[in-house]
Amino acid sequence: MPKHPHENKTPVESLITILREVPDPRLDRSKDHELTDILAIALCTILVGGESFYDMEEFAQVRLDWLKTFLTLRHDAPSHDTFNRVFQALDHNQLADALSRWTQSVRMALGGEVVALDGKSLRRALNQGESFRTIVSAWATESGLLLGQRKVADKSNEITAVPELLRVLELSGCIVTADAMHCQKNIAKEIIEADAQYVLALKGNQGTAFAEIKLFLDEAVERQAPHLVGKETVEKGHGRIETRRYWQSEQIEWFADRQNWEGLRSVGLVESVRESNGQRSMERRYYLSSLPNDVNQFARAVRGHWSIENQLHWVLDVVFGEDQSRARTAQAAENLAAIRRLAVNILRRDKKCKRSLKGKLMRAAIDPQFLKHLLTN
Repeated sequence: MPKHPHENKTPVESLITILREVPDPRLDRSKDHELTDILAIALCTILVGGESFYDMEEFAQVRLDWLKTFLTLRHDAPSHDTFNRVFQALDHNQLADALSRWTQSVRMALGGEVVALDGKSLRRALNQGESFRTIVSAWATESGLLLGQRKVADKSNEITAVPELLRVLELSGCIVTADAMHCQKNIAKEIIEADAQYVLALKGNQGTAFAEIKLFLDEAVERQAPHLVGKETVEKGHGRIETRRYWQSEQIEWFADRQNWEGLRSVGLVESVRESNGQRSMERRYYLSSLPNDVNQFARAVRGHWSIENQLHWVLDVVFGEDQSRARTAQAAENLAAIRRLAVNILRRDKKCKRSLKGKLMRAAIDPQFLKHLLTN
């Protein structure tokens, strides 16, 4: 297998090299600071808990001598206006793809891992009259790494952004999961062509397919049909009991549209029953999958997909304050989001500090050696 072009570099060399590969949209005569320096300072600022362009300027002023040990910085610290202009001008997908290449250069092989696809809106990153800006992410649920991202103009465009994202990722042997918005024939085809498997949530956006599969699985569960494989899990905590039942079936010959779903081999059902404070609720979800009958793999994929909410989206909002970000101009919000997601990867890769992600931010803020460790880890 050919080596990744950054495979023989140390992580910090690889990271700086990757940042140098991001195309600079500025005219040469307007450059007082190297783009690599601006991006590296922005990343360091995020890693110490900073959020704004003003924070980046202040961090660079205070840590200028330290930054010069591994950056060019021919002039004084860049101003907040410089950070703002650069982040407005950067092409988000070019930046995101470069950061994704760094992640792929330092991660372990992903064979068999569950990769969850999901979108997240940048809720406060709006100008008047604009719709929410959305970033679609591919999240490796077991290694806890963001593999790649794509921006979309609005929620409906996630359908076109996902195939673009899939094409730049190395997914061979993985199980790719997605919610009902991404349960599309072209997305299933892209996943199979990437030598991966899929588990796609199914809802009414697929016309009669949802009604047909729901009826088939509900009736099969009711009569305990022998073609079903199943398992049950029970979780207790915080005064709540949650029982999940998983069923899967390869009996899909009756499904008239099956030939149009590349690689389709099974359909699945997950029933979640929650009991809390004397109240009981039940929900059923339905899935299309390229997996053969293996209910443990099916359950692992479904559970893995749910983790993107608390392992990535919650971290971005609570630890990094993404929902409170006020970067509103052009692409600045999306490009800051890309840097935050790189910071999540760096913090999750660190095994030296046993503190929470928020604790690691505090440690990096007060200990330059630990911050350097994060960059070279």
